[in-house]
Amino acid sequence: ITMSRSSSFFEEKSGVVENREEWGCWSQTIEEISICINVPFGTTSKSLKVQLLPHHVSVRLLDDILIEGDLKATIVVDESCWTLEDKKEVRILLLKSKRDASATWPSLFVDKYFMDAQSFDETQKKLTLERYQNENPGFDFSSAEITGQYQNGGPSITQ
Repeated sequence: ITMSRSSSFFEEKSGVVENREEWGCWSQTIEEISICINVPFGTTSKSLKVQLLPHHVSVRLLDDILIEGDLKATIVVDESCWTLEDKKEVRILLLKSKRDASATWPSLFVDKYFMDAQSFDETQKKLTLERYQNENPGFDFSSAEITGQYQNGGPSITQ
């Protein structure tokens, strides 16, 4: 999975807005959706069935469905992956098909795991600042504050 250096730098310094769920959490950047699912300690990759499709994700542990649903937007399956970490957490990295600051996902799935209003607002701010970072690699926007027009990726700046 490729990520621009400025996006990676920005995310490391500024953090992400985590959306906590009963099964774990999910977050997003301009380019990616990150999902962390808690599983019982000692889980093996052979006991997991993870299905990543352009519009759908399913994660099962033996016969139990951990999460399953239609994604809020499409992903690039060939650039997405999952891992089992320390036999206790499934990490899934989904590459968004539409990768710009205006493509904030308000929920993980079409019908569930919605962000609350404050988290959505904070995520839109982060993605707008990440956009500015990508457009201006010589500057550091990781600790900047933003007010005004930041919804849907902020204002269009013509050059």
